[in-house]
Amino acid sequence: MPEYSTTLTVRHRPVGVIDIGSNSVRLVVYSGVMRTPIPIYNEKSICALGRDLESTGKLHSAGVAKALSTLKRFTVLTSAMGLDRLDVLATAAVRDATDGQGFIDTVKEETGLVIKLLSGKQEAKRSALGVLCGIPNADGMVADLGGGSLELVDVAGGKLAHHATLPLGTLRLAESSDREIDKASVIINVHLKNEAWIAGVKGRTVYAVGGAWRALARVCIAHMNYPLHVLDNFTLTRPQALSLFALISNLGPQTLARIRGVDKSRLQALPLAAALLGRLLELGQPDTLVFSIYGMREGQFYKDLPSSLKTADPLISAAEELCRGAGRDPREGYQVYNWLSSLFPGESAEQAKLRLAACLLRDVHWSEHPDYRAEQAFLRVLRLPSMGLEHEDRAGLALAIFYRYRTDDTIPTVDQAHAMVDDDCLHRVRTIGLGLRLAYVLSGGAPGILEKSKLEVAGATLMLSVPSSEPVFDGGSYPKRLSRLAAHIGKKDKIKRI
Repeated sequence: MPEYSTTLTVRHRPVGVIDIGSNSVRLVVYSGVMRTPIPIYNEKSICALGRDLESTGKLHSAGVAKALSTLKRFTVLTSAMGLDRLDVLATAAVRDATDGQGFIDTVKEETGLVIKLLSGKQEAKRSALGVLCGIPNADGMVADLGGGSLELVDVAGGKLAHHATLPLGTLRLAESSDREIDKASVIINVHLKNEAWIAGVKGRTVYAVGGAWRALARVCIAHMNYPLHVLDNFTLTRPQALSLFALISNLGPQTLARIRGVDKSRLQALPLAAALLGRLLELGQPDTLVFSIYGMREGQFYKDLPSSLKTADPLISAAEELCRGAGRDPREGYQVYNWLSSLFPGESAEQAKLRLAACLLRDVHWSEHPDYRAEQAFLRVLRLPSMGLEHEDRAGLALAIFYRYRTDDTIPTVDQAHAMVDDDCLHRVRTIGLGLRLAYVLSGGAPGILEKSKLEVAGATLMLSVPSSEPVFDGGSYPKRLSRLAAHIGKKDKIKRI
């Protein structure tokens, strides 16, 4: 049985990142220094600093004016928020423009903000670190598409290897190709042919990062009628992706505009973004394509974390933080995890981790109205953006929490989650949920009670041993919950007084 220990959160004031990109200027404020970056404020302004950069070599004048106005607003906001730290980063457009340094100087003079201008290598590294922040075992190529550049980084074993920064951002590619797919394809091939290392992605994964590719993922989800509208870790096989991209390239702007959640400012870039990602898949021949909501900003956040937090698991850390935020002690979740372990012999390390997360989240939703608690708990776990989970695991975890509160399946969204897991997984998460229900009614969620009893499978019997000298185990509804759990796993139930 794997062993886990709680990760102590280092509590500080919020931290912020201002990302001055080629297309947008964005402020993201995270709740504090913890393993999983939890955004509490997120605002962007489309400034298009990199518009016409290919032809003029300079930042777009109207974009500069809008960016300065936006940065003045962000300066006031972040000052009022009392941030512990604010990182201000500029990327491809400012880096490549002949008047980029002048822009940096003007921003400092008018707002007091000190901009760190990232080199192509630094930007690529932060993009890769952002993916690793959410997917520590990422193995393949991170591809981060911005307005001014495309960053490619090989990642494996938590390490970064080959990298490239290419002038294939959506704004620059649109300008150089006149938005013609055939012309864009030629330009894409000219730049990618020199990156022979891309062939090393064969059989691995491409991790797509950036607003244009997130918009593309939303279109894919809508076209597939996919049951879970969560972008992070949305996964396609290479054949699936190439087939969808071919279909999407034939959709008109009016059709695309009707898809819920697609940023209208991204619509014009979608055909070129699909063509670029499709070409990367054709050259690299990965098995899978994974869309990540984590990128350069989260990489900046992750880069500055203490090493003790970097090595922590993102799912367990997020679950512990949610547990604390609900006024519950994570140590009690670990006690429930150990108490239930006899029901799950031979589980894998990944299965054990998901069960531990369920135990930590077992009472996070106590404040919801009882009539809606099961549904609200299910939906919140299913849709949380920062859990570092594949979609099948996310659905399984949400179902386990649902069955913690309720045993029937009368909610349509629960049926959608059922479609994402196989029968073995469904049986397992029901077992977890029923086990959590039993643990709660036995102890009332109070510390120091559950560990006085013992739950174990003994042959054909599910045995609950309780001390005869403890009045807390006299009465209560736990025998009924024990009987239901035993029936679910095909055992007889027995309460043994010791």
